[in-house]
Amino acid sequence: MRVFRRRGPAGGPGARYRTRRFAAAGPKTGEAPGPRRVCRGSGAPTAREGAPPGRHEEPACASLEPREGRWQTGHVVIPPELLLRAYAAGWFPMGVEPERGGGIEWFSPDPRGILPLDRFHVPARLRRVLRQGRFAVTVDRAFEAVIRACAERDETWITSDIIESYVHLHRVGYAHSVEAWQGDLLAGGLYGVALRGAFFGESMFHRVSDASKVALHALVERLRARGFALLDVQWVTPHLAGFGAIEIPRRRYLRLLERALRLDCSFTAAAPDAAPAAR
Repeated sequence: MRVFRRRGPAGGPGARYRTRRFAAAGPKTGEAPGPRRVCRGSGAPTAREGAPPGRHEEPACASLEPREGRWQTGHVVIPPELLLRAYAAGWFPMGVEPERGGGIEWFSPDPRGILPLDRFHVPARLRRVLRQGRFAVTVDRAFEAVIRACAERDETWITSDIIESYVHLHRVGYAHSVEAWQGDLLAGGLYGVALRGAFFGESMFHRVSDASKVALHALVERLRARGFALLDVQWVTPHLAGFGAIEIPRRRYLRLLERALRLDCSFTAAAPDAAPAAR
């Protein structure tokens, strides 16, 4: 299974990321990251950190009580308002599996991975697959099935809390999926969050070879056609690098994010004009 991001930064020893707990939990385990700056507490990004995007102070450890959630059990449903505020401030959540303490951690990597929409590269193999028409592509037809398929792995940050939170975000119109089908089989797909002129890629999967690549191509074409300015992939993997994904400093990322959030784009609206073909 291919994912937009993994448990630690892909930038090697020099990579940094910031994290904080959304719920009380034990130490985070899993893939060992490089040096990091950590701010732990029961809060997610504070209002000061989220407004305005692009002008951030060092995260404070002050708590932010959720509008929903049960701290005592470790079960946290992230309300849409908090998720959107976090994305607008450059943060995103990852779940911690119950056997490792449960709860949610928030990340803002430095460097940050993006996939420039004007430099999206279509490998020759994918061009052949697209010409052959092996997959039918849909949007928002099976969001919950996509996120659950992305979670099907031995170790996953897509916990039940994350699934419930993003399914709710989908129902209110901000989380979206792109599906690739072979007949009635959900062969692959991806999901993410659309906020004004930015799309934040979360995870992708495939059950049939090339299905997730077809979904990614469809996503990029959709974003280009609707005037989106930023496709955030959080961390760059070798898989995504093959499509043109790059790493940029967090400070530059926040500037790009601020510009994207000034745009008035709709992921679900009909495309006004056809976008130029990707290189």
